Amino acid sequence: MSKPVEIDEAKFEESVLKAKTPVLVDFWAPWCSPCRMVAPIVDELSDEYEGKVSFFKVNVDNNQAVAGKYGVMSIPTLILFKDGKPVTNIVGFKPKDELKKNLDKAL
Repeated sequence: MSKPVEIDEAKFEESVLKAKTPVLVDFWAPWCSPCRMVAPIVDELSDEYEGKVSFFKVNVDNNQAVAGKYGVMSIPTLILFKDGKPVTNIVGFKPKDELKKNLDKAL
C-alpha cells in the first residue's frame, strides 16, 4: 500500500521535476478541512496508480516559495506534473472520478 510522501522545497526538484513518471502533488495545510476531505481519495488513487503515477504532498504553510511558484492561491490544489511541467491544476475538493479522469489523460 502506497501513500503520498510529504516533501519540502529542498526535495521538490528531484522528486517532482526530474521524475520519470507523471507526478500528482497535493498542496495542502493541516488546518484546511477540504484538504482533509480530499486526502483519503488521494491515498486511494496512490494505491490504484502505483507504478504509473507518483504522489507527493506539500504543506503550503512550510513551503510557501514552491506554492507561490506554481500559483497555489487556494487549497487543496492538486497539480499534475509530466516531464517536469505542470499539465493539470485542480483547485478545491473534487470527486474521485474527476481526479481519475485527469490522471488517465496524463498517462
